[in-house]
Amino acid sequence: MAEEAKWYVVHTYSGYENKVASNLEKTVENRSLQDLIQEIRVPTETVTEITDAGKRKEVERKIFPGYVMVKMIMTDESWYAVRNIRGCTGFVGPSSSKPIPLTEEEVARLGIEQRQVEISYKVGDSVNIVDGPLEGFIGTVEEMDVDKNRIRVIVSMFGRDTPVELELDQAEPVE
Repeated sequence: MAEEAKWYVVHTYSGYENKVASNLEKTVENRSLQDLIQEIRVPTETVTEITDAGKRKEVERKIFPGYVMVKMIMTDESWYAVRNIRGCTGFVGPSSSKPIPLTEEEVARLGIEQRQVEISYKVGDSVNIVDGPLEGFIGTVEEMDVDKNRIRVIVSMFGRDTPVELELDQAEPVE
C-alpha cells in the first residue's frame, strides 16, 4: 500500500526560504529521495509597486515569509532530510510529536495546488449560481478570467441588471 504524499509546512530563518528550497532539492537529488519528497514550493505572488519616481514595477513577493511548503511522504528518512537542511528550523506543528500535514481544505485555501476547473460555459451563456449568497439565481456570463478563477455574471435583481463576481465553480450552465 503506497502512502500518499501530503503537504507540510517547514519553518525557515527569514530570508532563507529560497536557499532552503534549493538545498532541499539538491539533497533530494543526491540521496534519490524523489519518491518521498515530491515537491518543494516557496509560494509567491506578483505585486505591482509604485516607486518613489512614480513608476510601476512588477515585484515577486513571498506570500508566507519564513515558510517553505513541502509535499512529501513522512518517513524517518524524509523527516531527517528536511530537518537537517541549513536554515530550516523545523516543521510547523506541535514540537514534541510528528509533523501534521495540511488538510485538503487548507491546501485549497492557501492556493498551493492549482486545481483545474472544467468550464462548460462561455461568455454570453446563461448560468445557474450554485454556491454563495445568490445560490439559485440565474444570470448571463459577461466576463471570464480563467487564470484568476473568476467570472462576472449579470443577474437581474429587483428589475435591475446587477454584475456579480463569482469563482468559476460557483456557476454551472443552465440545462
